Amino acid sequence: MLKIRLRRVGAKKKPSYRLVVVDSRAPRDGASVSIIGHYNPLTDPETIVIDEEEAVKWLDKGAQPTVTAARLLSKAGVKKSEIAKEKT
Repeated sequence: MLKIRLRRVGAKKKPSYRLVVVDSRAPRDGASVSIIGHYNPLTDPETIVIDEEEAVKWLDKGAQPTVTAARLLSKAGVKKSEIAKEKT
């Protein structure tokens, strides 16, 4: 099963994250299928950059976002219907 989740990058005590599509069995920072965006919680306001077309493509293929990834996708403007239909 494919998941859309965050991969931690950045220096110690200065986290930054990539939004990636991975196999659900892969470790947090393991190999990814695709990188669809990035998120930096330390900037004010927080930076969220997501390729919406790529995200919708992977959601259509059956990738399921984690709770945090779904929140970031909705903040970035991906339609809630696209995110919600994969959770059922």
